[in-house]
Amino acid sequence: MRLLALLMLAAGLSAAALLPAGAASARYGALRDKGVMVPAVPLDRIERRFQRQSVSYVSEHPAGTIVVDPARHFLYLIEAKGRALRYGVSVGKGAFAWSGQAVIGRIAPWPRWTPPAEMVQRSPSLSSYQMGLDGGMFNPLGARALYLYQGRKDTLYRIHGTSEWWSIGDDASSGCIRMLNQDVIDLASRVGLGATVVVLSKGSPVRRRP
Repeated sequence: MRLLALLMLAAGLSAAALLPAGAASARYGALRDKGVMVPAVPLDRIERRFQRQSVSYVSEHPAGTIVVDPARHFLYLIEAKGRALRYGVSVGKGAFAWSGQAVIGRIAPWPRWTPPAEMVQRSPSLSSYQMGLDGGMFNPLGARALYLYQGRKDTLYRIHGTSEWWSIGDDASSGCIRMLNQDVIDLASRVGLGATVVVLSKGSPVRRRP
């Protein structure tokens, strides 16, 4: 499965310059970020609701809080006056789903990735990355990683980028919250260390303005 994903990504990278005019908005166009070329997102293959947009959203949390709604595959950055920036995400599948509260303890651009021991145990083929994989388009953490902490303890969960745009709107991760690379770059530019992250349970209702 990982090989198929890499082949699809390689095809996307080579075809990035061939996207027709208007196939991607300025928000999701190809860009160079810290020396890494990020291809355009094929928006015609991603539902409009999963694309970054400003929405009405009532929350008891203050502006600057991140609220993740796994059931609907949305991440909200709470703003003032009943508004929020909404992004589409991919969340944990099956037993890897989780809920709770944490804070951002670290923000890293193009971070190095080392698979946790339990992940290697489930997928022995990942043992070749036990010494770590440098940041880049083929790194599972993508363009940014926001590391989630509870107290001083790293939860090992992340909000991070992904090159697998086709996973957005699905339960596809091992517990982390995936975003399009263009979206996680945008989110990381808007939040800081110590920002609160609330991950709702899948039974939580959506709270919208009347």
